[in-house]
Amino acid sequence: MSTTLLLARHGQTVWHAENRYAGVSDVALTETGRAQAEALGRWAAARPVDAIWTSTVSRAIATAEPACRALDLTPHREPDLRECDFGGVEGRTLAEFAAEDPKAAEAFRADPVAHPFPGAEDPLAAAARGAAALRRVAAAHDGQRVLVVAHNTLLRLVLCSLLHIPLAEYRRVFPQLRNTAVSEIRIDGEHTALLSLNVPCA
Repeated sequence: MSTTLLLARHGQTVWHAENRYAGVSDVALTETGRAQAEALGRWAAARPVDAIWTSTVSRAIATAEPACRALDLTPHREPDLRECDFGGVEGRTLAEFAAEDPKAAEAFRADPVAHPFPGAEDPLAAAARGAAALRRVAAAHDGQRVLVVAHNTLLRLVLCSLLHIPLAEYRRVFPQLRNTAVSEIRIDGEHTALLSLNVPCA
């Protein structure tokens, strides 16, 4: 048996509207983000979804809430689906970082895994924890369809890991997962297939 995971990035937050890195910070959804969450709820209600998992960060929990309500499901929480810690760039834009340290920003753009932000979580470790979390979710729901609400950078790293794409390419291969857009994967043991990517829910 295999498990289908419907991966969704949380709704828009104030920082994302300003293109600021939001990792460990607890940043609330904007009005647009709340509307996106409602749209995701309507999308999920019209499809077979057997379970819902989220990270433990409030913006992911709030994004999943309309879907939980529509499907009458109690969400599961997974700490290892939290966003990456962006260290010294948390709450800042890449442009602000580049103005302060052009060489470090250039190195990050060239290879964000070999040259992460100062004080940031190791992207290799983030990819490993996220991929392991999704495999645990898949194993717990064999043969089912599961909505997973998590985060942009983590999900891109995890997709690369599961699909055997070099992690250093995550920003180029997956430039951005749109807020509440859905990417569908199928996990069968150690094998992962990408069925769709970044499909708007409204």
